[in-house]
Amino acid sequence: MDGLGIFFAEYFQYFLVFFLILFLVKNLKKYWFMVFGAGVSAVLARLGITTLIRHFWQRPRPFINNNVNLIINYSNEASFPSGHAAFFFAIATVVYFHNKKAGILFFAGALLISLGRIFVGIHWPSDIVAGAIVGVFSGWLIHKIFKKFLLKI
Repeated sequence: MDGLGIFFAEYFQYFLVFFLILFLVKNLKKYWFMVFGAGVSAVLARLGITTLIRHFWQRPRPFINNNVNLIINYSNEASFPSGHAAFFFAIATVVYFHNKKAGILFFAGALLISLGRIFVGIHWPSDIVAGAIVGVFSGWLIHKIFKKFLLKI
């Protein structure tokens, strides 16, 4: 189980990004807008909103409070909300607005990454829920802004 937890917590994220880029390979003209929107929403969620919340709310990670042996190396920085959850749920939200079936798969991938991060002890479940909310909000916001912008062009 540890190996599976480590895989989803640390490595599965690269597969999701790879699958997102595959949309461009499949049909650049059709999917560039979706991929660009997913990237912008992910950056907004992770580097914008999550960083802002962490500036005001310094919540220690579970391995600090519970004195456990980590199965992965991780730094002692604020854990609320989860930046990974925010990032990947933002991508999943934008993908979902453009392609429902692929979006559901991206949401499943974001959930697996998030559960892996709880399993390995670097996030509380509430970190993940808050990160998912930030990500979905960011994805929805960017989708609405881009859609309005695209209609004006």
